[in-house]
Amino acid sequence: MTKDKIYGEKRRALILQWLEESEEPLTGGDLSDRTNVSRQVIVQDISLLKAKNHPIIATSQGYLYMPTRIEPTASRVIAVKHTPDETAHELNTIVDHGVTIRNVVVEHAIYGEITGSLMLQSRKDVSQFLKKLAEQEASLLSDLTGGVHLHTLEASSESVLDEVIAALKKEGYLL
Repeated sequence: MTKDKIYGEKRRALILQWLEESEEPLTGGDLSDRTNVSRQVIVQDISLLKAKNHPIIATSQGYLYMPTRIEPTASRVIAVKHTPDETAHELNTIVDHGVTIRNVVVEHAIYGEITGSLMLQSRKDVSQFLKKLAEQEASLLSDLTGGVHLHTLEASSESVLDEVIAALKKEGYLL
């Protein structure tokens, strides 16, 4: 039995509802399966929803609905450098302190600033990110810059950020 396609506005309303209700990222493939349309149609739907100012971000784990936070969080951009083999340790050091890694940013000589959304909050997220990276045989953005990159970090307080920065400095990752 073939499932019927869900069309247009109805599909986008369902996608938005599913994203709002989910605490985990939803992949384009999952949304594609649920609506019986191609992954490319989902990408277009997400773009349309973003254009209507819905707070959806694309991460390496899938799409997330990110409404404005009620509780204030501390945020800081840090500059780090490490080898590809040290990536797991660097990311786990950060999330082990209860800090969210919002993104990675590199400065490219031709393209300027390139940003990748990460939204890593736990060792499980880090593991899934690294697994997907390996499965896709993709490279890290920091490979473009000899390991130098920026992360936007978010935590519940400035003191938590101070602690993770001290840990990164101790490991030799902080620039």
